[in-house]
Amino acid sequence: MHFRRLIVLACAAAVPTLIVAATSLGQASAAPSNTSLPSISGSARDGSLLRASHGSWTGSPTSYAYEWNRCDAQAGNCAAIAGATSDHYTVATADVGHRLKVQVTATNASGSGVAVSRPTGVVQPTGAAPKNTAPPTISGTTQQGNTLTISAGSWSGTPAPSFSYQWERCVGTGGGCAAISGATGTTYVLASADVAHTILAQVTAKNAAGSSTANTAETDLIAPAKGQGGGTAISVTQVSLPNQLIIDGVKFSPTPATTHGVITARFHVSDTRGFSISGALVYVVGLPYGWVYGSPETPTDGSGWATIQIRPTAHMPLRRGDLVVFVRARKPGDNLLAGVSARRLVQEPIG
Repeated sequence: MHFRRLIVLACAAAVPTLIVAATSLGQASAAPSNTSLPSISGSARDGSLLRASHGSWTGSPTSYAYEWNRCDAQAGNCAAIAGATSDHYTVATADVGHRLKVQVTATNASGSGVAVSRPTGVVQPTGAAPKNTAPPTISGTTQQGNTLTISAGSWSGTPAPSFSYQWERCVGTGGGCAAISGATGTTYVLASADVAHTILAQVTAKNAAGSSTANTAETDLIAPAKGQGGGTAISVTQVSLPNQLIIDGVKFSPTPATTHGVITARFHVSDTRGFSISGALVYVVGLPYGWVYGSPETPTDGSGWATIQIRPTAHMPLRRGDLVVFVRARKPGDNLLAGVSARRLVQEPIG
């Protein structure tokens, strides 16, 4: 009788233990399930270190795996970042303007579960955007066929900026600049299309924090290639010392001159750079005095030529000889004997 009571009591005492063991076995048989999302700590800024917390899970996970994702600024279109599989991640320049998430996989003997953190804020750049502290410059001879070179000038900003370039062709009188197609290097070879224009270059500095641009000053007028003067005319107002005017072309008709007919004289004016000059005032005097009538000052046309009618007087000799013509070209407003003016003596034979 007493022996049976002892057996019953022993069995009753063992029941709770069996229930606890069965409950534990039931929990271990389930894969992990997330109860509190993973989180990210640290500053969402280029170069900063972020750390992932795996969150809370049921199922007593035995291991956690991490995968960092780069998303767009709205936290969508996420993609895994190659090699970013640890519980920490150093923000890269490629992440600037994006948001980051971390995906955590929790594993136990029965399987695994996945949970994704909320996104970080939009990743900000580190440092300061570039700022120009000394303007860029252009070096080289401003004549067709020669090469101009850009110096980028001085810039602040961290990290150190990279540079890109754009050459521009401007109106000869200044301003009105437009990009030259394909001219994006540090050097530029002056072409025929640049003659009588000025050139400037735009420098763009860029780093992870932003970008900024600065322009060079405009160059002098681009002169024609040597031996090709007379093709492109500029206004005499664009000629100043040390450049000067040159009377480089003379034509008479008829030649030789007669004592009866009007002599048509044409004079071409250029400057020491090789440009034809429009608007220069040309004046002529026949020598000896009294052989021809005086003629008014005549401006050069758009091709640099001035046409002047010279009328003989009754004093021009019938015999063969030469009419000497003094020619002066000047810039309006300049002193007759100073400024950029030019003078020349030419001869027209008398028939």
